[in-house]
Amino acid sequence: MTAPASSQSPEASAGGADSEASPGTASPAPASPDSEPARPPHPARLGGAVWLALAVVYVVWGSTYLAIRVSVESMPSFLSAAARFLTAGTLLAGFLLVRNGPAGLRVSPRRLASSALVGVLLLTGGNGLVVLGERSVPSGLAALLVAAVPLWMVLLTAFGGERPRPAELAGVLLGLVGLGVLSAPAFGGDIAPLGVIAIICATLTWAGGSFVSKRLPMPGNVLAASAYQMLAGGLADLLIGLVRGEAHGLDVAAVSGRSWAALAYLVLFGSLLAFTAYAWLLQNAPLTLVSTYAYVNPVVAVLLGWLILAEPLTGPTLAGGAIVVAGVCLVVSVSRRPARTRG
Repeated sequence: MTAPASSQSPEASAGGADSEASPGTASPAPASPDSEPARPPHPARLGGAVWLALAVVYVVWGSTYLAIRVSVESMPSFLSAAARFLTAGTLLAGFLLVRNGPAGLRVSPRRLASSALVGVLLLTGGNGLVVLGERSVPSGLAALLVAAVPLWMVLLTAFGGERPRPAELAGVLLGLVGLGVLSAPAFGGDIAPLGVIAIICATLTWAGGSFVSKRLPMPGNVLAASAYQMLAGGLADLLIGLVRGEAHGLDVAAVSGRSWAALAYLVLFGSLLAFTAYAWLLQNAPLTLVSTYAYVNPVVAVLLGWLILAEPLTGPTLAGGAIVVAGVCLVVSVSRRPARTRG
């Protein structure tokens, strides 16, 4: 989404500012994978790199819903997701090997397993189910459903022992009402219910992956962590696609040029740039601040879907989306205040 001696932030590797180093790296090269320094639980301040990475996630991920919708026009769901993440993960791993040698990918087995678990939760359960759902769900509606991710994060942190504020619970309830309004067309026959259910399940697994990534020992080199996450998620997507029989009758020559272009955009921008930025943000910014992408992405996605794919802006979509975004805004605005001691 580096060398052991000096590490760049993902936006630096993409050509942006490199004023802040990735966490968990130090000047001396680590003697072994297990000697990777622990990540600081909270950053001392939110610098310009955090806001730049947020901007990348805001805009690029908002556009990926449109790209996914175009890619599945002539590509199978999980196999297209597998192609995306295996390609992006291989390119990122190759970059690290060329730049740093084997040390660029050296991690302990425990941290490798953590990266693989997070990758499967985020990119197979999360992204893979979104790709599956968008075969029948408009890209704008899919993005509005995904906006519920911060609501699930509030519930997960509550299960983790942190008592949510009353306003956070109110935001969750408001967001759930919005999800109900958004899902109504599926039960009225206008949209396939299974597509909506798949995307809602995707939000749960994405929230779970984001939650556990803050609590598991991850590689100190965020680029290596992103590479392992994408490779693990891509392999799981490939396995599911093969089990689903997506390879049967697949004619690569029949895939349209616009689907190939959409897949290339997803690899280069959605994965190599934006996912790496997101993985870096999870280790360098408060989770509630990172979650704000979920109410910016839908605005971008809805506008692009309307402008480029002529997706209709129906009353339930606009009303439900507004309710979900209002609930998420309430949750995030409250969560970003200094935490009070709770008994």
